Amino acid sequence: MSLPDQLQQTCDNNWQRLSETLDADQITQLKAYSAADKIITTSDYVVESMLRFPLLLKEMLDNNWLEMPLNTQQMRELLQTKIAGVESENDLHRVLRQFRRQMMMRIIWRDFSFQANMWQTTAELSDLADICVDEALNWLYDHYCQQWGTPYSKAEAGEESIPQRMVVIGMGKLGARELNLSSDIDLMFCFPRHGQTQGGRRTLDNQDFFIRLGQKLIAALDNNTVDGFVFRVDMRLRPYGQSGALSLSFPAMVDYYHDQGREWERYAMIKARVIAGDLVSGNELLQDLNSFVYRKYVDYSAIESLRDMKSMINREVRRKGLTTNVKLGSGGIREVEFITQVFQLIRGGRETELQERSIRKVLPIISGMGLLPQQITDELLEAYLFLRNAEHALQGVADQQTQTLPEDDYPRLRMACIMNFDNWQAFEEKLDYQRARVAEHFANVIAAPDDDEEADQSLSAELGAIWKGEYEPEAGTSLLDDQGFEQPEDTFKRLEQLRSSRVVQSLQREGKQRLDQFMPLLLAAVTESDTPSRTLERTLQLVEAVLRRSAYFVLLMENPGALKQLVKLCSASPWIAEHLARTPILLDELLNTATLYTPAELEPLRDELRQQMLRIPEEDEEAQMEALRYFKRAHVLRVAASDIMGTRQLMKVSDYLTFIAEAILEHVLQMAWKKMTDKHGRPAKADGSPCDPGFAIVGYGKMGGIELGYGSDLDLVFLHDAAPQGYTDGDKSIDNGVFFTRLGQRIIHILNTMTSSGQLYEVDMRLRPSGNSGLLVSSLKAFRDYQLKEAWTWEKQALVRARVVVGCPDVAAKFEQIRAEILSEERDEAQLQEDVVSMRIKMRDNLGSKPAVGDEAPMFHLKQDAGGMVDIEFMAQYCVLRFSPQHPELLQWTDNIRILETVQQVGILPEDEVKLLSEAYLLYRQAAHNASMQKTKSQVPADRFVEERARVSAIWQRLLNTDQ
Repeated sequence: MSLPDQLQQTCDNNWQRLSETLDADQITQLKAYSAADKIITTSDYVVESMLRFPLLLKEMLDNNWLEMPLNTQQMRELLQTKIAGVESENDLHRVLRQFRRQMMMRIIWRDFSFQANMWQTTAELSDLADICVDEALNWLYDHYCQQWGTPYSKAEAGEESIPQRMVVIGMGKLGARELNLSSDIDLMFCFPRHGQTQGGRRTLDNQDFFIRLGQKLIAALDNNTVDGFVFRVDMRLRPYGQSGALSLSFPAMVDYYHDQGREWERYAMIKARVIAGDLVSGNELLQDLNSFVYRKYVDYSAIESLRDMKSMINREVRRKGLTTNVKLGSGGIREVEFITQVFQLIRGGRETELQERSIRKVLPIISGMGLLPQQITDELLEAYLFLRNAEHALQGVADQQTQTLPEDDYPRLRMACIMNFDNWQAFEEKLDYQRARVAEHFANVIAAPDDDEEADQSLSAELGAIWKGEYEPEAGTSLLDDQGFEQPEDTFKRLEQLRSSRVVQSLQREGKQRLDQFMPLLLAAVTESDTPSRTLERTLQLVEAVLRRSAYFVLLMENPGALKQLVKLCSASPWIAEHLARTPILLDELLNTATLYTPAELEPLRDELRQQMLRIPEEDEEAQMEALRYFKRAHVLRVAASDIMGTRQLMKVSDYLTFIAEAILEHVLQMAWKKMTDKHGRPAKADGSPCDPGFAIVGYGKMGGIELGYGSDLDLVFLHDAAPQGYTDGDKSIDNGVFFTRLGQRIIHILNTMTSSGQLYEVDMRLRPSGNSGLLVSSLKAFRDYQLKEAWTWEKQALVRARVVVGCPDVAAKFEQIRAEILSEERDEAQLQEDVVSMRIKMRDNLGSKPAVGDEAPMFHLKQDAGGMVDIEFMAQYCVLRFSPQHPELLQWTDNIRILETVQQVGILPEDEVKLLSEAYLLYRQAAHNASMQKTKSQVPADRFVEERARVSAIWQRLLNTDQ
């Protein structure tokens, strides 16, 4: 089909981008495919993958994989060949991710071009997941058996102890071999029998071995590295959910399901399939669990259970505004699944042919048994095929897990194109038709009268009675326990404490009424989280902060979606909970999920801040400072929300936080400059012309390296380029040096001052020439002279990560010249090594983790301990100081990752070492970042990152010629 005019420009642009990266033969080969224009236009993921991994593309083109299906054996042999040379876990991660990307490029290409139908696509995706999980497990098992020993079963009387292997069970769409283009994989881990390992450095219980192995397997699949991820792994369907052990023995699995298994777990187990590990033993386990899933009698209680589950989903759809969700909305994919499952659960114990995982297979069986007319099952299958294709059209664009229809014209047109419709209207008409048919059949089969609101009100009323003190402690605790509160006694006491507090008792009537109306809704909302007690405790910080500002309760009651977002964010992060409690006005941000989870780039940030500040009188500095603080907190909340929900990678999070700081610094400079020039006029340059502004703010450290975190301070240096003996041109003329000193003080005042909304940023000026004893603002000449004649080696290391973030372009250009001059000085290698190592030892001694005392567990300080982040930073800085005279390209970047990439490009360190350093650095940063979001220290148990630390230290010792 020909592309609409609106998409042709995208097509042309993407071909141009590909032509600039790929060779002419590859472009010619790609263009020979009839569907090439369509794929290049509609899948950003395919285009970006081609650009980032041209060698993967070349292999596909050479083997004509874009045109042909690959069966399970072919894919397995391909991966086995690639894994054969893998020697380290990091290499395994890289091979798995690149293999997955290669296969995904091929599968999306064939799916979007309709060379493969939906069933073929989902089968190939499921096979891909099976193979990746199984081959990763095999490698990890062999690898860790060498370290931990091989697990053996506990020998019973007359039995021989035999080796044990893990069993991986795939659930959901993976279990049914109907995986979608960007799906989580729901897994469970188990093992046949208890026992102990043999042949390792020390003995482990089998369960401990398989838990550790499971953790390694999850990391191999789920960790997001520079190569992406393999599959997002969800383990919540395992026995006891997130609180349960990661791997259980077969007897423990059987005991759990037969003694404690819930109705929804019956539903989940319908699709359970052994996908990796010990397939024979795993299938024996599933056979043992069959009687839990399928009752031996006709079980009509399943209808009520599934009806309850659907009611819960309906409430979620309403709260989240998911009516345009092709999976969860009315007439969506989930309703087809529910129709199928209800017949399986009701009759599957008696009619064993219904014990089938695939919807494609079970719907004809249902009609064949006369349970539904064939016309209806045919219509359901047709609708299911259409809806799943629509789901793929949404997900294959950017490899994102979404089922929500686009709202804007361009993505709508692109989706219509993928689905082979001329326009959105034609596609939407077909979609509405299919969803209406599904909704009608669902209503006839399973839907009860619309009593969802009554159910919501009933739950809220019961929980409201607890809030009002109408329950005795034992009964109230029991109700909370029934609703999933993990600490029901503590929660009951906490609610009682709040209700009887002096502040609540002294509320005015309206405020008390609003609180009494809100609390049942909050209690009902937190039951939707995985940890209701913890989530409630965090959310109550906000409640207590706004007790006397009850309008916020009205906002949340009138906007259930905002309450849902509040609970979700507080559940995910105590840092966000405190952030909202300190600045409740940010609740407004929860009203629009389109912006809440979409941080802005630098230019939109600048524009938005400019527009906001135009509404405030220039003379009202206090209002301007408050507006800056709200702007920062609102946008940091958006970054944190997208971060917590997994929509942003670590480096993008730091980018966004740095963008926010740069936009704010730019405006703060403008405020301070106007204040100073209005009073004193402008300082003069050496040629007599006025500075405008002749000033720049240099960011060092995390600011300079574009690595800001949520609580980072700003390491800044102020520079000017005015005449050393000049004066300002205003009525109250002052010396240029005095002017710029006061300008710097003004900037720090705006940033540092603690207002009712808190501090904007904490500023650290200690990296300026001569540190705290030096001038607050230096001239460019004085800065250069200091760096040439007086600066210590550590100060030149700091200069590596320095860049002008705000200010005069001329000053920025001159600073870059000075920076390049200083950093590219010829240095004595031995002296440089001694200086760098000496400073590093001092930092470790003063800032690193202390030896464990008594029962304390030894810890690893992610930043300061040997093999940690600072070692990697120092190595990057050392390479710049040592080798930039020969390789000036080392001076281009200020961030560690790109410095390391350049170190590799110029041949200072080999690719494998740079890859290790980069990956370790990002792992450490992610761990430190997660600690910040969970309000814990940047320390982890010493048994984490052992391999990374050892290898980083080995590179450190070789590069710096030291054993420290």
